Amino acid sequence: MSSSDDKDKKPSQATLLIELADRQVDVVAGADGKTYAVRKSGPNVAFPLLRKDGLRVQLARQYWQVHRSVPSQSALTDAISVLEGRAMDQDPQDIHMRLANRRTEQADQVIIDMGTPDGRCVVAGPDGWRIEPVSPVLFRRTRLTSPMGDPGPAGQTEHGLATLRGLLNVDEAAFRLIVGWMVAGLMPNIPHPILAAKGEQGTGKSTALEMLVNLIDPSPAPLRSLPRDIKTWATVASASWAVCLDNVSIIPPWLSDTLCKAVTGDALVDRALYSDDDVSVLSFRRLLALTSIDTGALASDLSERMLSVEFLPIKSDQRRPHSAVAAAFAEGAPAIRSALFDVLSKILAALPDTHLAELPRMADFARILGALDKVMGWDTLDTYLVASQVTTADLLDAKPFTSAVADFVDERGSWTGSVSQLLELLPVPDPRPRSWPVDTTRAAGQLKRDAPVLRSIGITVEEAGRSRDRQRRQLYTFTALALTTQAPQPPHDDSASDTPVTRQDSLFFDQRVTSDPAEATDSASASDSARNPSSSVPAESTGPAEAGFPQLSKNPPVEAGACTSCGTTFRRFEATTHPTVCTGCAHRHRS
Repeated sequence: MSSSDDKDKKPSQATLLIELADRQVDVVAGADGKTYAVRKSGPNVAFPLLRKDGLRVQLARQYWQVHRSVPSQSALTDAISVLEGRAMDQDPQDIHMRLANRRTEQADQVIIDMGTPDGRCVVAGPDGWRIEPVSPVLFRRTRLTSPMGDPGPAGQTEHGLATLRGLLNVDEAAFRLIVGWMVAGLMPNIPHPILAAKGEQGTGKSTALEMLVNLIDPSPAPLRSLPRDIKTWATVASASWAVCLDNVSIIPPWLSDTLCKAVTGDALVDRALYSDDDVSVLSFRRLLALTSIDTGALASDLSERMLSVEFLPIKSDQRRPHSAVAAAFAEGAPAIRSALFDVLSKILAALPDTHLAELPRMADFARILGALDKVMGWDTLDTYLVASQVTTADLLDAKPFTSAVADFVDERGSWTGSVSQLLELLPVPDPRPRSWPVDTTRAAGQLKRDAPVLRSIGITVEEAGRSRDRQRRQLYTFTALALTTQAPQPPHDDSASDTPVTRQDSLFFDQRVTSDPAEATDSASASDSARNPSSSVPAESTGPAEAGFPQLSKNPPVEAGACTSCGTTFRRFEATTHPTVCTGCAHRHRS
């Protein structure tokens, strides 16, 4: 073929498609192993090369607009293959979803993608927050990414929190924990506890969590059903930052393990499509929540990652249509988001100087609560720690074998022996519970998993060498520790009884717990001022978003009095199986 023929030959469709792509987008390699395209002029948002809203479809449409002909599928495939090869030659970049951390010379920042077509973002740092027209980092979006409404003006923290308080029928202690969970949910690179909204039917759990999720990560489907299997869960959870499972009646073992991994960082490895030896990886850490009346027995590791809040019953004359609640939320959302960004900036400034003597399982979240208490004058960290201890100890009610071991050790004070000997000494309930171990191996495994539960009620389990007989069995020493720590006293109250209060009860109920936003604010302000005169707490909102809701009724303790075992005073705001004794004695002297 002559050189003149080469010059007269028209470029192929694939070549024209690549030229179209070069004029409009840059291709990048994501740290997740996938390839993306980013528009040369436009929002700093990465979109996939394939998929229905990806580069392939856009190139086909633009080719028609320019050449008035339809490109062949083979030409599109060849063009995308070339672009993928270009991307793979580059260094991988982090591509974030909704939230990102960014370290600058001055300080660490949190970047929040607003999900709008123009690519605006919120930049929050220790010195405050602002809206930027273009994100400094790359974000990706999915069909579950909805635009975030504009926040209100900065500096109106009290009004914004009071507006949120008027939309949630929880007591003041639970409300402050929810605020801590939401602000922590704006920090992407830490494990977050699973917010478990519990309460009887009709307490507004689903509506409340729908609002909370849409404040942080707006989505067309803020509430999800329980997934069928791990693969379905991974696909859905990887498509949004915040995931809320609605109406969870029971958590099967596979989902319990999956939720734990999603808190700390999960990954699903599966065979890649149209390949024999390649794999695809879905890796993510998510902000999780669920609503439930009763989730049944929880695994120990999952219970340690739970942040349970109880929703109060709504009286018939207080109930409002969903449309009215939605309208109030839409009106108050800008002020609430602004308040959350205000608190986020304050916490980012306080975190470097926040140090805890002891760190619980969710250590990063505990530090955030410590910083929140410092900037707001609250006691959320103590409330969280005490509630976590009670939740862990309450697991014994659903674990017959572990509860029997606790009773056995309580009676003896200390005991040393093998697991097989322990099984022989423990009486088997009639009828036999399904969870009761049938052999030594299963009993040893259950004791190992429930060691934190036993430790939380003062029972330690330690290896004690091996037996001297021919079986050489592993021996363990079980010890019931005496509770001799002197409990601190709550703030002085002339109207309160002189009877000492246990540390557990005093920490959780050192403030008046009420469902009335105005009363809660006034009482909290008084107690916080005594502890920290420079602190400020949210005041009652006078905005229209809260005005449409009547004040919720007061809810006195449902169980209170002097413990019949140790004599200390206790108060509880939910019914238990031990209404006449304090929580500590209930777990040390189970009937």
